[in-house]
This record gives sequence, structure tokens and C-alpha cells, in this order.
Amino acid sequence: MAGDGRHLLAINFRDPRHPEAGGAELHLEHILRAAVSQGWRVTWLAAGFPGAEPEIALDGMRVVRRGTWWNFNLVVPGVLRREFANPPPALVVEDVNKVPCLTPRFTRSPVSVVVPHLFGATAFQEAAAPIALYVVAMEKLIPWVYGGARFVVISESTRDDLIHRGIPAADITVVHCGLDHQAYRPDPEVARTAKPTILFVGRLRRYKGVDWVMRSLPLVRVRVPEARLVVIGDGPHGAALRAQAQRLGVADAVEFRGFATRADKVRAIRESWVLVQPSPKEGWGLTVVEAGACGTAVVAADSPGLRDSVRRDVTGLLVRYGDDAALADALARVLTNDTLRRLLGTAGIEWAANFHWPECGARSLDALTAALPAGTTR
Repeated sequence: MAGDGRHLLAINFRDPRHPEAGGAELHLEHILRAAVSQGWRVTWLAAGFPGAEPEIALDGMRVVRRGTWWNFNLVVPGVLRREFANPPPALVVEDVNKVPCLTPRFTRSPVSVVVPHLFGATAFQEAAAPIALYVVAMEKLIPWVYGGARFVVISESTRDDLIHRGIPAADITVVHCGLDHQAYRPDPEVARTAKPTILFVGRLRRYKGVDWVMRSLPLVRVRVPEARLVVIGDGPHGAALRAQAQRLGVADAVEFRGFATRADKVRAIRESWVLVQPSPKEGWGLTVVEAGACGTAVVAADSPGLRDSVRRDVTGLLVRYGDDAALADALARVLTNDTLRRLLGTAGIEWAANFHWPECGARSLDALTAALPAGTTR
């Protein structure tokens, strides 16, 4: 196969400029920055979005946008044949971040795979049954279509999920996410809010579990009457959450701030008494480590990914997903116990010190390129 020996093509539904870009895009971006630093010519293929240019240059990469959110995985085969076949890239890296694009079936290039997490049954918590069934069916194809590929995952939970689905353990490398320590760090000049404040940061989608926090909030306020919830983030579930707050009689205690800049997000983490991460499934749970780095206590669901990024009863409390009373009890314990908050925050700073983006990017790239012929990567 005559190919472009220094071209790496990455495929992910979103690129870093997408309005809903999040932790998965940040993770892939750092891997690709490592590739650029090693002399790779990098192209990022992603879906378009309203107002987006079809192509841009970004941090030494070429970003190519084709299709839309709803049809991206369907247009990828044609794009690979028309635009990335002559010559084929030395390596295709697919980030399986929504549904698989099944790239090994449509390229002559070797394919490596990044998997933040797979949805499995949690797809039914976000999408209508036909769409959820489609996602689950596409995920079931992974062992058959990607057999022999190298996989990079961001948590032990995702590794175990892939092994359970039939991917050999020897083909999977776990590399935890990094952290921007210049941004996420304690600041003694920023005081905690006067009233006990619970913070959620993330996309407002049904599968993120914010409705569970909302159901628990009235129980929290029985023990901590001044407790309030601050929600940072946008998404299609926002209107339903606002309506739920009204129904539960806690609208006066919930503040929806919408999208926030990173600086505003960091300040909110530093000011809050506890960060809550209620998702039933995550790849890693970047926000809980970011909170720890700022010295803020964490309460999270005892779910895949989060039980990897939160050290149980050390950096945060883990609660059985969906148990309203247990979540309320954990939040109230943290809000009313100064010593517990301080211990969790201090341990969070120590835990977060282990994670660095340059190391994550370099180790992930090494794993993704491990099977390439000698001399390709240098």
C-alpha cells in the first residue's frame, strides 16, 4: 500500500470549535497536539454545525467539516473514499464518541481507536427508543469491525467494558486524562460563597443525571435550608430541568447560568462548597478532577468512569446512582461538615497532581501508533 507516511487522519463527531465540544474533544486535541509536535501532518474530520466553515486551520492541524451531527457517521465512508484515499493516510484514529463510523471498512489505512466510553443501555436515558436501539446496535459491531486495532481508553471502567464486549485486553491501553494545572488550582483570594452552594458543570442532557440532583435538592434543604444549586452548561434538557425545579418548589434555590467561559467556570468551582457529578456513566469524569485540583469537595454517582476518577471517601463521596435519599445525605454531609470538606479538598489537590495533558497526549499517541511499521512515526 502506497500511503502518506506522515499523515494522521483523526475522526470525531465534534472538533474543538463545536459549540458543544467537551472533554472528549479536549482529550483528542491533546493527542493530536502531540502528533503535530512529533512532525505528523494532522487532519481532523468532524461534522459541520450552523455557521461553521467547511475547513479551518487550528494549532497546526487541518480541520475538515463534512455532513452534520445527524448524518456524520453516514457521510464518513464517502468522504474517506473521495478525499482520503489517494494516497491513504499512514494512520486513521477514530474517536468513538457517539456512534462508531466503522472506518476499517472504508479505508486501506490502519485504524486505531480512542474510546472515552460507550453508551450501552444509558442510550435509552437520552434518546428515543429507535435512536437508542440504533446506537446500541452500532456499538455491538465494534468487536467485529475493529478487531486487531489498537484501543486507547481513559478509564479502567471503559477498558473492562470493551473486554466484556470481546476486545482482547492486550489491545487496550488505559491512559487517564490530563489537567491544565495553570487554570485549575487553588486560589486563596477566592472565598467560598456565603450560602452553602452545590455546583454542577456539564451539558444539560438527560443522561447527565441533573434531574436526580434536582429531586434530591428538597431533601438537602430539609437539613441545610440555605443550600442552593448552581448549574453551569447548556443543552436540550435545560427547559425540562427549569420546569422540574418549579414543580419541586426549589426554583428559588437553583441558578441556571448557561454557558460559562473557562475563567468563570474555574471561579465557580473555587467558590462552591461541593461539586456534584450525577451521571450514570462517564468515560473518566474530568470535572471531578478539575474540582479536586481547585480544592473543592466532590459528590458523584458510583458509576463507570466516576469510580475511577474519584477516590472513594478520599477525594469525594460516591453514591448509588438514582438513590435520591443517599445523594441528599451525601450532599448534606459535605455541606454541614467543615472538616470533611477540607479533607476531601486537600486530597483532591494531591490526586489531581498526577494528571498532565502533555503526558496524556504523548502516551496515548505512542499506544495508537504502536502497531505501525518501524520508521513511520519518526
